[in-house]
Order: sequence, then structure tokens, then C-alpha cells
Amino acid sequence: MLDGPNAESDEMTDFPSRPASDRSLLIMDDDMPLRNRLVRAMEKRGFDVTGVGSVGEALETLSERAPAFAVLDLRLEDGSGLEVVEALIESRPDIRIIMLTGYGNIASAVSAIKAGAIDYLSKPADADQIEAALLTKDNTLPPPPENPMSADRVRWEHIQRVFEQCDHNVSETARRLKMHRRTLQRILNKHAPRED
Repeated sequence: MLDGPNAESDEMTDFPSRPASDRSLLIMDDDMPLRNRLVRAMEKRGFDVTGVGSVGEALETLSERAPAFAVLDLRLEDGSGLEVVEALIESRPDIRIIMLTGYGNIASAVSAIKAGAIDYLSKPADADQIEAALLTKDNTLPPPPENPMSADRVRWEHIQRVFEQCDHNVSETARRLKMHRRTLQRILNKHAPRED
């Protein structure tokens, strides 16, 4: 997306209060593998990334340096990403914030936008989607991805994530997903839906 020597400054010209060279980015997510993957991917795209796993860590980081961009999980063990949105906006009004939600909780995502986030993306969002949303020059939604995941794949990914969080306990996963245990076992025994 950012090609050529002047691409970075061209992308940033709509934000006069933010230096064009400031690519500082805070990523807050308590899912460590996802967070680490996003940190690496965004660093490759030229961002100066700080990754944190809790609201407390995010607020502590903020006391040292207010980033130009932030990608925040909506639900964390020690609180809500909404708390961090408010603190970030207060520290740096020109910040551009994207919320990540793995729960399809539209009401909370709307609350985040009202609090100052510019967009929200459903997990698992990829780095290209995040970069497009962060660098959109106005608050219109970025274009849809070329090859979005199918609904079946999103459902499968969500089931796998909850199964992982339940330490591969089928009964507990079924209870949390409000599914019949046998139905869940059939889904878990299948491969991920193909993305053609």
C-alpha cells in the first residue's frame, strides 16, 4: 500500500497535528499469539509497534508515550478496551484507533466509535485490513477485502479459538458455545472450510 519515497507523507497529509514520520502504534490484545503476529506484521509495514496484553499495561505505556495509532481488543481480562480509547484520546486527540472484536458485539463496537475510535474490525483481522483502516484519509470505511473469509470459515475460527481457550475440553467448549457436544465434536473433527 505504501509504495515510493513519498508514500508515507502523502498518506498522512490530512493530519497536520501528527508528524508525517510518526508511525508509533500500540497493539493491545490478550491473545498473545495473535498480538505477536500483528506486531511483526505491522513492523514489516513500517510501524514502530508496542504490543501489550492488558488494559493496565496499555495505560502504563501511555504514561510514557502517546502513540499516533492504536489497535485495541475490545474485551480483556482486566477491563475494556473502551477505557483505553478514552485515555488515548485525552492524551493525543489526533490518534487513530481501530477496535478489534472477536465476539461480534456490535453495540460495544458502536460505543467505541462514539468514544473516538475510527473503525472496528472482527477478529481475526489481518494486517492489510488494519493498515488500510488506520491510514484511510477520512473516517469513511476502507474498501472491503479482496478475499474476505467466508461465514463458515469465520464460524470455524471462532469455535477453534474457544476450544483452545477451554484447554481442548470438548464439554466445556460446547457449554460455552451453547452447542450440543456431539455437534461440536463433528465440527472439530473436520478440516477448516476451504477458501476458494
